[in-house]
Amino acid sequence: MDIHHLKIFVSVFKNRSFSKASGKLYLTQPTISGHIKSLEEELNCKLFDRMGRTVIPTKEAEVLYSYAIEIIEKADNIKNVIGQFKKEPTGELIIGASTIPGTYLLPSIMIGFLKKYPAISFQIIISDSRDIIERLLKHELLMGIVGAKLINAQVRNESLINYIPFMEDELIVVSSPSLITKNKVRLQELIKYPVVLREEGSGTRKETERILGGRGVKIENIKISGIFGSTDAIKQAVKEGLGVSILSKLSVKDELKYSVLKEIKLTDIEMKRKFYIATHKKRTLPLAYNLFLEHINPIKPSPA
Repeated sequence: MDIHHLKIFVSVFKNRSFSKASGKLYLTQPTISGHIKSLEEELNCKLFDRMGRTVIPTKEAEVLYSYAIEIIEKADNIKNVIGQFKKEPTGELIIGASTIPGTYLLPSIMIGFLKKYPAISFQIIISDSRDIIERLLKHELLMGIVGAKLINAQVRNESLINYIPFMEDELIVVSSPSLITKNKVRLQELIKYPVVLREEGSGTRKETERILGGRGVKIENIKISGIFGSTDAIKQAVKEGLGVSILSKLSVKDELKYSVLKEIKLTDIEMKRKFYIATHKKRTLPLAYNLFLEHINPIKPSPA
């Protein structure tokens, strides 16, 4: 079976479109159609039903997709293994990351990694934790760094994800300097103020709910003044006095330094969480990914 046929099939399957696959692979649409037709003839089955500009995979295509991913992956891994005999490892590293690690941790980590392996290219895709896990399950990513473990109720088939503890993070309460004059409060006093939150797919939001829930405080019993899809938007809302928020200390380091935001310490609760490296249990990591894991291992904290 031609590996090139399979790569084109995978692109059509993912994009649900011959024209989109054509654009991504820099091939003409007739060429794409020709490869799919050859594959269908070889397997003696139909792989896609055409519905206007959209194509719908058949049951046979659903089965072939998981095998095709595995075959392509193993073929690429052969190149990577052979590449180990070269002086300089090559390859591409695509990492999905939730907002905090993607914005505040990975840039400095990648600088150190590329000094060791300058021939490896990389791309960081930033989204919320739930989206990163869903992309791993759809085989759109091989590795993610997220701020929370997601349970089956939140993401289907999440049990197929392997979580490796990576680094500890501290969540803190922040306010505009004018909204709360005290420097320390108890949790029950804090929840009297309006609260600005991240969206539900966010790892920070999930960990906030988990920590507060452990103290008997439910999100639905808090006065929520706004929900935003990014940490930057929340910081701006808090600066404007819309309410208080619970954010990663990493994300507000500069704002605290210049007194744009104020940290309100909770006297009766400490808020810690871990970042995790997430991978699919059934996927084989290419050389570039394994080298990255080896690179970041020294900075991984010892188990608590």
